[in-house]
Amino acid sequence: MAVSVRQSFHAVLLFFVFILISASLLQAKGMFKIGDAAPNFTLETLDGQTLSLSQYKGKVIVLGLFHICEPCLIQGTELQKVNDAFKGNSNVQVLGVNSAGNSKEKVKDFLKEFPVKVTYPYMTDPKKETDKLYGGGRFIPNVYIIDQAGVIRWQRVGTMEIGAADVIKSEVEKLLPNSKGGGA
Repeated sequence: MAVSVRQSFHAVLLFFVFILISASLLQAKGMFKIGDAAPNFTLETLDGQTLSLSQYKGKVIVLGLFHICEPCLIQGTELQKVNDAFKGNSNVQVLGVNSAGNSKEKVKDFLKEFPVKVTYPYMTDPKKETDKLYGGGRFIPNVYIIDQAGVIRWQRVGTMEIGAADVIKSEVEKLLPNSKGGGA
């Protein structure tokens, strides 16, 4: 009898876990904006430069939205690999944004924890505008690939395999001139 009750409890528990995961995925899917124009923003980098997303129009942009968390550390490291792979390619720009409103000092301390040195521009968003513009906040990290015309072509949430550097590089290459994907 106890085994049957335990099995029933596990079945009900698995059912609820499935429902919660499904609901989260449906909400996350609602924030995917593939085919939409990427909302512009202007923020300051950790070294004091003011950058706007729109200034990179004409390039393929890999945009990472991060908080201070373990998944963001992993995804930020993957973006550094992407940045390294396209180093010297003037058609690609990798950008990182701390979209949680953390101070520059906290973000700098967080970046020191990375297993690699982050060399792509990393901005802070004290007003959390990018979280609002891109539907983030609850589902972090977010990675967007934006084409040369400023249109979102690819987006992923979290640090699953689909957000690995090789996957991102492949998606970027599809948008570059002279690639098998034909460019934008």
